[in-house]
Amino acid sequence: QVQLVESGGGLVQAGGSLRLSCAASGRTFSHYEMAWFRQAPGKEREFVAAISWGGGSTHYSDSVKGRFFISRDNAKNTLFLHMNSLKPEDTAVYYCAQGATQGFTQQDYPYWGRGTQVTVSS
Repeated sequence: QVQLVESGGGLVQAGGSLRLSCAASGRTFSHYEMAWFRQAPGKEREFVAAISWGGGSTHYSDSVKGRFFISRDNAKNTLFLHMNSLKPEDTAVYYCAQGATQGFTQQDYPYWGRGTQVTVSS
């Protein structure tokens, strides 16, 4: 059974940084694509970043490109999202997701964590 557990969220001032982690278990982590999505209050869940199984291919939404960096440690079964220059509009629940193919929609990822709250104050 796949389990994804996010951590690292919290309250940060605008311009600050956070690093989110997602601990995976249940199947061979290095065989699967991973992604981060987020959902702000009253809005639909949106794609943030994705990384290929080996880490050699990454993709970002335009809203975070140049500020966020996705990475993974296959030896530790962990996915990361390094968030810099945070803005109030980055406030959301952040979810990690796992799938067999790299994509940019929720439908590409059948497995999800429960999320971690990130709040950016102005």
